[in-house]
Amino acid sequence: MTRGPDTSQATAFYFRGRTPIFAARTDQRFSYCLHVPSGHENSDRPLPLVVLVHGTGRTGPQYRDGFSEWAEEHNALVLAPLFPGGITAPGELHSYKFLMAGDLRYDRILLDIVAEVGEAFNVDTGRFLLHGFSGGGQFTQRFFYLHPDRLRAVSIGAPGRVTMLDDTRNWWLGTRDLEERSGIRVDVGALREIPVHMVVGALDTETWEINNVGDPNWLDGAQEAGRTRVERLDSLRRNFEDHGISVEFEIVPDVGHRGSLVRPAVKRFFSGVLNGARR
Repeated sequence: MTRGPDTSQATAFYFRGRTPIFAARTDQRFSYCLHVPSGHENSDRPLPLVVLVHGTGRTGPQYRDGFSEWAEEHNALVLAPLFPGGITAPGELHSYKFLMAGDLRYDRILLDIVAEVGEAFNVDTGRFLLHGFSGGGQFTQRFFYLHPDRLRAVSIGAPGRVTMLDDTRNWWLGTRDLEERSGIRVDVGALREIPVHMVVGALDTETWEINNVGDPNWLDGAQEAGRTRVERLDSLRRNFEDHGISVEFEIVPDVGHRGSLVRPAVKRFFSGVLNGARR
């Protein structure tokens, strides 16, 4: 984001706290909003960056708002990208979750947005905290495979479809052809170095959206990880641990598929990362 020549007090107001939504500089089909904490201008050190990825409903500003108080407490800058529906086809909703659609690379779009924010604010963009819920949880898990070198910690919330570290299955059920598709080889050693959090509500057991055989976001074999989001996330946990990746796994009691209600667990995890309790 380049502010341009207008540095008036009225303009500066909109670059503090909860910002408007800005078009991404490198591709204006995509956008983002921020929470810039009040301590930003007086900080000598780059602030930690937290990236929150929305689900299918595209409620990025609400994700940002839910972390605003936490951002002030920890003097962290929050970035919520927006990947609109209908990018690859009219009415299409899911392509961002799988990172790649033809020549389109959603992981690179996010990294471009992170770089843009880093030019405008005193924030550490080298490694950032990443959380997503539901469709955002799918994005987050797969981004972790490709870019552990850019992450300080990762929190995967209630993904409906999971990708196993599995060199016997193609993307997105497994990772056999991921290097061919993305140009990046999964570095399991690097994954082991990143604090990993997984979170899901105990009552997140509805299956109408995630067992949709024949829909464009379905591949035969997805059901083998389990029928519910709870079962599928637990399968992913076991897959990670089988590869030596430690996981902090939380099932939140009395909660269904509600990102706002697992948010306190995510905040606790990220707070632990920032204060050094989780390395």
